[in-house]
Amino acid sequence: MQYMFLIYLDEGKFAPMTQAERDGLVTAMLDYDDTLRESGHLILSEALKPPAEAVTLRKWAGSLTTTDGPFMETKEHLSGVILVQARDLNEAIQLAAKMPLATLGSIEVRPLEILQRGTA
Repeated sequence: MQYMFLIYLDEGKFAPMTQAERDGLVTAMLDYDDTLRESGHLILSEALKPPAEAVTLRKWAGSLTTTDGPFMETKEHLSGVILVQARDLNEAIQLAAKMPLATLGSIEVRPLEILQRGTA
């Protein structure tokens, strides 16, 4: 099974960190990625730019609109994604629990639904 870790960062905890603390967190996350890679679990790991650089689009009733930033204001924002291979949800949760960023926000662990065209 493949699982997506959606990493939500609480900016209120991240903003007051010193540059050295931020650099240490980046190093810890890169080490975490290396551990997942070495164990054969890692498929993809990417950070996202801040919400201020996002654009949300909607195509409702045939009309396309775009809005700067995320769809809604929240305390936490989506800051990155990691895609892993795990035998089941329990193993995926154990992997996510070791993520350094879990101390600054929340990690949503969601199984992927692999869609395929019908073979009938």
